[in-house]
Amino acid sequence: MKIGLFFGSYNPIHTGHLVIANYMANHTSLDKVWLVVSPHNPLKDKKDLIQVYDRLEMAKIATEKSENISVSDIELKLPQPSYTIDTLTHLKDLYPEHDFVLIMGADNLKSLKKWKNYELILRDYHIYVYPRPGYLDEELSHHPSVTITQTPLMEISSTFIRKAIKEHKNVQYFLPEEVLEFIESKSLYK
Repeated sequence: MKIGLFFGSYNPIHTGHLVIANYMANHTSLDKVWLVVSPHNPLKDKKDLIQVYDRLEMAKIATEKSENISVSDIELKLPQPSYTIDTLTHLKDLYPEHDFVLIMGADNLKSLKKWKNYELILRDYHIYVYPRPGYLDEELSHHPSVTITQTPLMEISSTFIRKAIKEHKNVQYFLPEEVLEFIESKSLYK
C-alpha cells in the first residue's frame, strides 16, 4: 500500500488540512493518507502549542468519517524532538510492506535543507508537494523524488484560527463543526 504521511502540529486541525489530505488520498497515486500529529516541530516556536493529546483528539474527530484518511500518534512514542527522518525510518521498520510518501507544503520544501538528514529523505522517499502562496524552491522542485501536485491552494492557517478564537471571532467553516465544539468545550486558544 502507498501511504502519504502528512506531518503537522494540527494546532488546530482545519479545513485546509483536510482539503489537502483529501486531495492527496483521492487525486494522486496514494492509497491512504496518515495525518502524523507532531508533538513539536524543532523548527517552530512552541509557545502557542496546546497539549498534544488535545491536538491528536481533534485530528481524530475531524477524520473519523473518512475512509482513506486516518491519524497516527507514532511521534508521541518516539524520542523528542521528533525528526522526520527518524519517524520515517521507524515506520519503515514497523510496516515494511508499505511505501511511504512524504506530503509537504512548498514552504517546507523550500526549508528542507535545514532538516536533519534531508539528503536521506530525498534519496529514500518520494515527496508530494502542495502549493503555498509565494513559495517554490526551483532547485528542489525539479528533484526526481519531488512531485509538485495540483492540490487546491489553501490559505487558511492554524495561526489565523487561534488568533480569531482569542479575539472571539467566528471561525465557523474554517474547521469541522465537531472540532470547533471540542475547542469550545475545553476553552482552548482563549
